[in-house]
Amino acid sequence: MLNNEKFIARLQKILEEYDLTAAAFAEKIDVGRSSISHILSGRNKPSLEFIMKVNRVFPEIDLYWLLKGTSREQNPSMTPELFSNSPSLAPSGPPLTEKKKKPLPTQANVEDTEIERVIILYKDGRFKDYAAF
Repeated sequence: MLNNEKFIARLQKILEEYDLTAAAFAEKIDVGRSSISHILSGRNKPSLEFIMKVNRVFPEIDLYWLLKGTSREQNPSMTPELFSNSPSLAPSGPPLTEKKKKPLPTQANVEDTEIERVIILYKDGRFKDYAAF
């Protein structure tokens, strides 16, 4: 489940990093100002549509970090980074290196592929994320 208080803190960090007001951020991602206000106040949780708009406008922000506050690898020893793809905006430290991506499974070998996680998306924008069993 999404921890709303921690999500709000991450959203506020994005606003600070980009030096945006809530109204400017709402305009940039094409949502109503009240939507941002309600999310920041804790009244509403972000919808999937909201998350995807943030991801579309700010592709350098790690989506998994935005949702969960951790890196994709879920390695507790790793420090979550706000900007996974932008060395100029990344926290100071060693330069980010390009990770080798695994090829997607083909239809021929999909039966042998282990399930890593299952995500259920609801029409009202909620979702449930299940780790591998």
